[in-house]
Amino acid sequence: MGQLLKKPKTKVLKQGVTLVHDTEAEKAPLKYVSFKLVDIQANAIYEETLGSYECCIVVVRGTVTVTDGEHVFSNIGTRSSVFERKPTDSVYLSNGRSFTVTGTSEACIALCYAPSNKQLPTKLIKASDVGIENRGQLQNKRLVHNILPDSDKTANSLLVVEVFTESGNWSSYPPHKHDEDNLPYESFLEETYYHEIDPPQGFVFQRVYTESRNIDETMAVENGDVVIVPAGYHPVGVPDGYASYYLNVMAGPVRIWKFRNEKDHEWILSR
Repeated sequence: MGQLLKKPKTKVLKQGVTLVHDTEAEKAPLKYVSFKLVDIQANAIYEETLGSYECCIVVVRGTVTVTDGEHVFSNIGTRSSVFERKPTDSVYLSNGRSFTVTGTSEACIALCYAPSNKQLPTKLIKASDVGIENRGQLQNKRLVHNILPDSDKTANSLLVVEVFTESGNWSSYPPHKHDEDNLPYESFLEETYYHEIDPPQGFVFQRVYTESRNIDETMAVENGDVVIVPAGYHPVGVPDGYASYYLNVMAGPVRIWKFRNEKDHEWILSR
């Protein structure tokens, strides 16, 4: 297994709180993006103090209460499974903040981090405020939930999005990349993918590769895996009979998403 595919590694932090993923602890080759996934039982509490990072807490499933000592967001979260295909609630917290997350049911939260040196207001990103977008055609269709797009000035660095891809379709496709600081044509953004699959015994394929092929890994990605994209193209293919969900976290030196399609495959868009 290459260094870009991360399997769940459960670590009990305290009673009722289990760390499932931590890209920083796993020494992922990233400078701008960090990602954690935490399972929380009802009434259990996860606590953290942010240093020079901002954080977006995404309630992947279940319900929780989030507080930073000044704001309290009670019983947030909208779904018991991501495959209900409806937006969820999230909370943005700026650098230097301390926060607690209390399970009001059995829950799973994603903690999405990026560097930040300018404090911004804490904000509840309600499910009803999440932009919903249908992209693609033919076998390239996907449903997108824009939690923190670059048009939203809530964050300094973070971009956060959920993507649902149905059986037999492709996403992050045709292959595109955002690994050059060459605005206004392309931005440099690292990225992580947290994957879930329905039904959960399935798998998807993801290839991460650069033009020079100094990175070139093709992975069979299973339910609960994380894929690291430090650079390069990163398409996802979903086999027949299964559906795909992934949560993307992106960040780089400039908070704008400008990508470039791989020229060999760009013709797909003009069919």
